[in-house]
Amino acid sequence: MVDGSPAHIGIDIGGTNLRGALVSADGTILNRFRSESAIAAGATAFLDRLERHIRATLAAATGEGLRVAGIGVGVPGLIDRNGTVRSSVNMQPLDGVNLAVSLEERVGVPVRCGNDANLIALGEARTGAGRGLNSLAVVTIGTGLGSGLILDGRLWTGSGGYASEFGHLTLEPEGLPCPCGNRGCLEQYVSASALSRYGNGRQPEELARAAGRGEREALAAFERIGVCLGTGLAGLLNLLNLDGIVIGGGVAASFDLMAPAIRRTLAARTFPRIAAGVKVRRSRLGDDAGLLGGAMLVAEQLAEQGQS
Repeated sequence: MVDGSPAHIGIDIGGTNLRGALVSADGTILNRFRSESAIAAGATAFLDRLERHIRATLAAATGEGLRVAGIGVGVPGLIDRNGTVRSSVNMQPLDGVNLAVSLEERVGVPVRCGNDANLIALGEARTGAGRGLNSLAVVTIGTGLGSGLILDGRLWTGSGGYASEFGHLTLEPEGLPCPCGNRGCLEQYVSASALSRYGNGRQPEELARAAGRGEREALAAFERIGVCLGTGLAGLLNLLNLDGIVIGGGVAASFDLMAPAIRRTLAARTFPRIAAGVKVRRSRLGDDAGLLGGAMLVAEQLAEQGQS
């Protein structure tokens, strides 16, 4: 590589794990780090640990003859346009912290922050299953139901930066209570815990094996989660006329078990002309989607601001 070629660092912060990667300009992951988030120790201890990882990665970049132009960070929860964590259920000690400013002051490199699902969407759209689709939703099914929107090729975050809380669309007006304060939110019916509930308490992996053997109860659990997800997606498609849907997250390992119910529900609940052109795909990047998306977020925002 040419000495001083630009690269970026993508960081994915989760309630359990903290992960990051050095990403070249062509989207190749060159170096990784991973540790426990250990957020219970408080915001300062967390930021100290993250700073150490970043400095080690900056040193690795220098060793590769690269210049880190920026750092993109994904955080679960509501992150405003300025990089302040407004609400994060899994990272509560960071609430009120302007993560972008805090990290930038510590390491001297431009930092941009966003919701973790938005960064996953950006990664899948640019280099994963969403390539070739101009407008799409990327849905991640895990502990909860996350999502990100790409509209006309651009990440859509709304007026305050909080858009695309797809998991908190109301599916059942008087349904199950949700930690967000609402009742009947879609993620109460489409998540790993919901799938286990449908399957009599069995874990998703166990249910997938049982469904593979043709067990009716297990097949019915995936049918139900597919119908619920398809119902939510149908409303999204009727509203936005998207080119495609990409489904990721841990439960997406069983994509083939859910897909028939999703596609059947979309056909039944979406205008035919809208449904006809929609591509429904499984995600391709796995855990790397958020890392690549973080690198792309900061690269694109810096380029827009003439700072690349």
